[in-house]
Amino acid sequence: MTPFAITQGDPAGIGPETIAKAFRDAPSELRGFFAVGDLATLRRAAHCIARPGAPELPVALITDPAEAWAVPPRCLPVLQLPGLPGPQPFGQVRAEAGRAAADCVVWAARAALRGEIAGLVTAPLHKEALHLAGVHYPGHTELLQAEAAAHRGVALADMPVRMMLASDELRTVLVSIHVSLRAALEAVTCENVLQTLQITHAALQRSLGRAPRIAVAGLNPHAGEGGLFGREEIEHIAPAVAAARAQGLHVTGPLAPDTVFMRARHTSARPGEFDVVLAMYHDQGLIPVKYLGVDKGVNVTLGLPLVRTSPDHGTAFDIAGQGVADASSLIEAVRMARELA
Repeated sequence: MTPFAITQGDPAGIGPETIAKAFRDAPSELRGFFAVGDLATLRRAAHCIARPGAPELPVALITDPAEAWAVPPRCLPVLQLPGLPGPQPFGQVRAEAGRAAADCVVWAARAALRGEIAGLVTAPLHKEALHLAGVHYPGHTELLQAEAAAHRGVALADMPVRMMLASDELRTVLVSIHVSLRAALEAVTCENVLQTLQITHAALQRSLGRAPRIAVAGLNPHAGEGGLFGREEIEHIAPAVAAARAQGLHVTGPLAPDTVFMRARHTSARPGEFDVVLAMYHDQGLIPVKYLGVDKGVNVTLGLPLVRTSPDHGTAFDIAGQGVADASSLIEAVRMARELA
């Protein structure tokens, strides 16, 4: 069986300690997974989460991904990347930490593209630290897109990707990701919305085993109210929905953005009307999922020729090193990565 990698994330944040907690608290879920990063940083994380009177989580150095399967439960296997800096000061934005986080992602992406690992789970990185390190991508999604395009020998435009945030209650996919709100508005074009619908349909059809029911959120209040509050729905979103339907996709919208997420929410008392909501910009789609519980949300990159998931939280510099970070979202990301692979 092919193992999975978990990138350590920014070493000044909570990523390493959530990884350590996941290996300690969910050993059956973490079988076949290993951390890629700095051994001393992960050992410090294991020390941070130590419980009084209990033995500290052992951290084992491995030299090949396949060795992860031989590591016993409740032991953290670490593949040490050469050239990584050691432990960084907690809670500080540093170029060294940004570079370390990026190097781990690049290694894991290339290993996945070569088929050496089954997929990757990415612990959170800090975008400002990434920028200080001279990494000219705003986040994981764009960095992975660039690696996949280079591997395939195609232009970035020929490797379109989208971000999906998913929990057991709600899934949302975003037309645009890490751009300013002004740029996000300009990205609401018929072409971009249709492409997002196509990527979403293809990805969820594979995981659900059937055509997904996709709801499309409007951009403006009340989905434009027939053009009274904006014409994006009329000129861009509705034509994309019509084109998607003509291709056989199960798409509804544009719908009022203030109610569509409630209609799609799935609970034990009421199944959702839709499998996923297409949101027009970052915060429109992420706020509803995060409100339902950051500990349950998983970030999935759609459109890549590899499996990538991540927890739905950031580096949390304010609590890093205290051993109080919640590993639930990382464990959910591990579960979803295994399902997708």
